[in-house]
Amino acid sequence: MQLFSFFSSSTAFRVRIALALKGVSYEYRAVNLRAGEQHQQAFLDRNPSGGVPVLVDGDVSLGQSLAILDYLDSRYPEPRLTPADPILRARVLELVNVIACDIHPVNNLRVQLYLKNILGVTEEQKNIWYRHWVEQGFDIVECLLARQDDAPYCFGNQPTLADCCLVPQVWSAARAGCDIAAYPRIDRIYRHCMAQPAFIQAAPEQQADAPQQT
Repeated sequence: MQLFSFFSSSTAFRVRIALALKGVSYEYRAVNLRAGEQHQQAFLDRNPSGGVPVLVDGDVSLGQSLAILDYLDSRYPEPRLTPADPILRARVLELVNVIACDIHPVNNLRVQLYLKNILGVTEEQKNIWYRHWVEQGFDIVECLLARQDDAPYCFGNQPTLADCCLVPQVWSAARAGCDIAAYPRIDRIYRHCMAQPAFIQAAPEQQADAPQQT
């Protein structure tokens, strides 16, 4: 199995968490998004959307993180990340889609580059844009979490797809200067997750293509 990834990609981070939780070994294949390697034809032949992650498992090649997560949950069902209970499954997917549909798409690298290079916004304006969508999305996530009993993870005592998606988004938001402490439930879950071995293993700082600290 191969995972085409970039250390700071939040969508690739989602998949790395799931692989670590399930104990699935894989070959890490770095794709430098900042250098534009995702636009090379050889990569586009593998993934027409021109992004990471891409998972290759034998003859199977998938290029969208949620599709990959669903595949992994079917292929390696323990521990299960999408609950079998229909109501809990819907609650998990509700939170996942706030992140995957409402926050991430308007803040990913291609959007940021368009804002800067095509529309000519300043760096500060770009940062304001980013924080606006994160804050709006996190307001919703915080409300969804408030409906649940306090627990280590988003939905109880075991990680789910929701944690796989929330943690990378929080990591990216904190890196961009967002005030995570303004969202106490999100902050508590994030801190708990990032103290667990699978999340530590999947963290951007632990990846082979992460910049070396000096």
